[in-house]
This record gives sequence, C-alpha cells and structure tokens, in this order.
Amino acid sequence: MTVLETLTEDVVKVPLTSETKIEILDELLEILVAKGLVKNREKVFQKIMAREEQVSTGLDHGIAIPHAKGEGVDSLVCAVGIKPEGIDFESHDGQPTKLFFLVIAPPGQTGPHIEALKEIAVLVSDNTRREKLFQAKTSKELLSIIHSV
Repeated sequence: MTVLETLTEDVVKVPLTSETKIEILDELLEILVAKGLVKNREKVFQKIMAREEQVSTGLDHGIAIPHAKGEGVDSLVCAVGIKPEGIDFESHDGQPTKLFFLVIAPPGQTGPHIEALKEIAVLVSDNTRREKLFQAKTSKELLSIIHSV
C-alpha cells in the first residue's frame, strides 16, 4: 500500500488557515499530532525546520513537500493541505505555494520515505490533475482526486 492510499480525511485539511511558511508547517504537523501519529511534536518540528534551512521543500507549480525523519513517529506518516490563495514558501520558481504534503518518517527508514516523495511527485506532475487538486473545496474532494490516480 502506498502512502497516498493510506490518506484519510482526518489527515487532510482544506483550507489551511495559516499565513506563513512556519505556520503552515506547524498546522500540518498539528494534524498528525492530533491524530496521535506524532508523539514528540517539538523534536519533529525541529527536524522539519532543519530540513527547510538546508533548502526549501517548496517546489515549482504551487507544490511543497516538506519532509523529515525524526523520533516521534512509528512509521511513515503524511498530512495534506491546501491554501487556495497560496503563500510564499520560498519555492524554486518563486510562485505562491498552494498544495502541501508533509511527510515524516522514522530515522531508520529511508526506502519508504523516498518512495513516498516519488509517489507525490508523480501525482502532482500532471498539469490537469494538479489544477484539479488546487480546486478541491473539501478534504473529501481532495482525497477523491488523489485516490483516483
């Protein structure tokens, strides 16, 4: 089973309400904490921020895939959110970022982490599908588009 197949409405938020990069990361992490998937919020947040300091995970075309490895998760977890108007996420193309996939993996699991990043990259590589994802008005609608791949 792939990481996108494991997504449920309780780890998807449409719309995200935060206004800055740090707030978006915090809001997505809180989704995973509230579900009990992240046990050490502070350590995981530090790992996410350390990763962002290396190079922004804001990609092109309105997509960001913040990710990190850290104690506090038992297995790979993912939260997804949309900020319809977009925010400055220091993306590679300088455009506002609208769709966010936060991926957290345990420290010793490189394979699933890389596979999850690849899976998300394939999902958002199609222009038509990406636009449909951006237009989703609810978590259920977003999941339907993700699961239709």
